[in-house]
Amino acid sequence: MAALGQTPEQFLERLAGPSWLVIPGRDRGRSRVFVTLLHGNEPSGVRALHAWLRAGVRPAVDLVAFVGSVQTALTLPQFSHRNLPGHRDLNRCFRSPFVGAEGRLAHEVLERLRALHPEALIDLHNTSGSSPPYGITTCADAPQAALTSLFAQHLILTRMRLGAIMEALEDECPTVTIECGGVSNAHSDAVALEGLTEYAAADPLFAKDQARPLTLLRDPIRVELRKGAQVAYASGAVPEMDLTLAADLDERCFAVLPPGEVLGWLGPVGTDALDARDAQGRERTGELFAARDGRLLAARPLQLLMVTTDPRIARGDCLFYVVLPEPEALDAENARDGGTQSALEVGGGA
Repeated sequence: MAALGQTPEQFLERLAGPSWLVIPGRDRGRSRVFVTLLHGNEPSGVRALHAWLRAGVRPAVDLVAFVGSVQTALTLPQFSHRNLPGHRDLNRCFRSPFVGAEGRLAHEVLERLRALHPEALIDLHNTSGSSPPYGITTCADAPQAALTSLFAQHLILTRMRLGAIMEALEDECPTVTIECGGVSNAHSDAVALEGLTEYAAADPLFAKDQARPLTLLRDPIRVELRKGAQVAYASGAVPEMDLTLAADLDERCFAVLPPGEVLGWLGPVGTDALDARDAQGRERTGELFAARDGRLLAARPLQLLMVTTDPRIARGDCLFYVVLPEPEALDAENARDGGTQSALEVGGGA
């Protein structure tokens, strides 16, 4: 127990770098994977792992944990760097070419995981802004829905390919990314620990008699800043900025915003500061947003997801994602084949 340290920070200091941990289960013939800290500024996963390890509970099957950006997380101020300057975002490196230190690490991780043949993988993250927990998947079948339901009530189905670990392993085993809530919200730590505890203990993992309701959102559109554009977050327009987004925009995640909802304020180039593309690469800015009296408005009903309020992340990754809500939920059978939003009952075998 002493080797774990008293705090998550001490735990990371003992790990010193990217680390694999294998916790033997009651059934040594099966394994599940828990990935955390691919981004160094998202601590809930490693906090949950540390607390769970200190509890000394034996999992149902071998639990294999990979802790990624350890040195990034420890760099002062701790848990403040997504990735270090001059280094790539590790969760954009899980596809070829596997170049640089992060690419080589990602390739090694994938090789190990493919040799392991796990029955499931969960990759746990925090959102940079305020948000309820949710899951992201490339395949919204029953196992992915069941994994998500351990942590959240929303599941996002995406066809985008960004180089995330979830995408690389979609054909290997049921895999989901879990965003357990805002990085500064203590509830996010509780969600992570509760979900990890259930994930480690459940046997079978995909029990048919444990159905839980889940909302499915399809095909998010990624909204980025145009190259060279500058963004700020405030309660009014910030001079010399190409875009000022409302400081509380993250608090509107998952709410259906009506046409005319004010999202922020525009600079001299107007909506040309934005680049909104779907999974097919189609530009959708004019369909989603409108400009009026210097303000950025929703042009149609929108649901915003994964909203950041950190200008560094906004410039280096994206501003937020958008889904187009359906006026009525679809039934669970149709959820896999069409539409934007549906109610699922979680359960069923893998």
